[in-house]
Amino acid sequence: MDDMLDRPDRPLVLVVDDTPQNLELMGELLADTYRVKVADNGPEALRIASSAEPPDLILLDIMMPRMDGYEVCRRLKAAPGSRDIPVIFLTARNQEQDEQHGFDLGAVDYITKPVSPPLLLARLSAHLQLKASADFLRDKSEYLQLEVRQRTRAIERLQEVTIEAMASLAGMRHNPRGRHLARIEPYMVRLARALANQQPDLADTLTAARIAQLGKSALLHGIGTLVLPDRILLSPAPLDEADTALLHRHAEAGRAALEAAEAKLGSATDFLRDARDIVYSQHEHWEGSGYPQGLRGEQIPLAARLMALVGCYEELTSHHPYRPSVSHAEALAQISVASGTRFDPSVVLAFIGAAEEFAAIARHLAEDAAAISCELQRLDDSLGESIELTLPPG
Repeated sequence: MDDMLDRPDRPLVLVVDDTPQNLELMGELLADTYRVKVADNGPEALRIASSAEPPDLILLDIMMPRMDGYEVCRRLKAAPGSRDIPVIFLTARNQEQDEQHGFDLGAVDYITKPVSPPLLLARLSAHLQLKASADFLRDKSEYLQLEVRQRTRAIERLQEVTIEAMASLAGMRHNPRGRHLARIEPYMVRLARALANQQPDLADTLTAARIAQLGKSALLHGIGTLVLPDRILLSPAPLDEADTALLHRHAEAGRAALEAAEAKLGSATDFLRDARDIVYSQHEHWEGSGYPQGLRGEQIPLAARLMALVGCYEELTSHHPYRPSVSHAEALAQISVASGTRFDPSVVLAFIGAAEEFAAIARHLAEDAAAISCELQRLDDSLGESIELTLPPG
């Protein structure tokens, strides 16, 4: 705002002519109404036009040594910083083709010498008023665009914080000190990016923004487990039929929670769409033997197909109190064998391409001693758990 108040009231006009007498004459004619700068050659005119204080309008002669007015105009219009400055050719060349060429280059007017002072001043005033209106509209448009970007980013940040808060709550059911969620997001991003690189037909689907969204959505993959008791989550032994049925229904619970959140908003939202697909369908298998719907192939949402592999890799390679983890190489081998049965073959191929990145993430974000100790204590506590957490009839 201060910059606007500090702007000079009088517009700045640049006069470009290689004849000193013409420069002096034009300076005297314009001095009472405008601030005036002069240049006696094309390069100097271009320098002034690109300076910290560019002119509001340029009066430009055509016939000059070194660089003629046509070339000066062409360069002015090619440069982002000067292309919006109105250019008026002021020249002795009065052929129709000369005038047409000037307009073709982007000039707003073409005045031939000798000049009528009242006519010149009237044209200058008209074009400066047009420029002022255009500047106002452009500044307003840029301001509105900036405001939209800022508000959009604020909404995106609110969405991210909401997802992270919900994910952290679910993550505490596994291990409050663990780095499970810290690994899940980069795993998902690397896998989706690798798939996009290997499958050009997915370029419109797996954009950079969508891949980032998938990473955030993956954080919610375990939200349905909030309804499960620790004895099921941490069981080292096979579950009985009743507990297996309860385990399978956690997918419905997670989807119901996200659908309820969308209902509060009044409409479906992109930032929860992938999360909903992940929560509900991540346990489906490519050949149809998964749950809860028994989907097969591309019936399974893409986000869920990606999460199925990410979840498996995390399960195989992360620390568990009741069984040892496997090496990265063994996890890679097991996942590769399950291509076309449990996993989408194209997703497995993408994983193989990104395998070294997965290994690096696993090493960098491995559990520390405190996390392992916490997990062992939780397993011990879960063996005596008697509280049953059940779902409403569905």
